[in-house]
Amino acid sequence: MASKPEFVEFVADQLRDAGIITYRKMFGEYGLYCNGKNFALICNNQLFIKITGAGRELCPDLQEAPPYQNAKNCFLIEDIENQALLTKLVTVTCAELPDPKPKKRRKD
Repeated sequence: MASKPEFVEFVADQLRDAGIITYRKMFGEYGLYCNGKNFALICNNQLFIKITGAGRELCPDLQEAPPYQNAKNCFLIEDIENQALLTKLVTVTCAELPDPKPKKRRKD
């Protein structure tokens, strides 16, 4: 079951205080980015945030699950209404993630 665009837009709006939130459709689901860093996936209308040490310290009791078959576990965020906690989790997660690699220019 593909995620609904309305759900993705709601999640992005909930995270607006964490930075510049963008999303991109990927294989029928969505990748979420904060200031250019990929930090989460939305699959089957569920939010999955990458696991980092800082995220685990902030939210030690979050459930972990793979967003799709054979994927690494991520935090499964069931309470997407708690905007303050989500913002803090995304902020500490993205601070720990590496910067995106610069895109190579194509030589035509």
